[in-house]
Amino acid sequence: MLENIKTLEQLCDYFDGLIDQDDADVLFASSYVRGFILIASNRFGDDAQALTPELATQVSADLHQARSELTPQDKVVVENFWQQLQPCFC
Repeated sequence: MLENIKTLEQLCDYFDGLIDQDDADVLFASSYVRGFILIASNRFGDDAQALTPELATQVSADLHQARSELTPQDKVVVENFWQQLQPCFC
């Protein structure tokens, strides 16, 4: 499913679809990362914008700066989730 995601709107639809999952880690990581993506995306365009390497670079930098607000376990969960999403940003 992730390989078909090319725009911010499609990515948000993917996040919305995760709500039905019964996995607290996925729900936490998706909502946390989504917030960073939406904030960074404001600098690059609207909901129809393509997921670009520049946007991924910005999100990665923002996530790195915010690492201190997460527990060690949450850092791992967020980093793993973000790594799964990064191929969409090409």
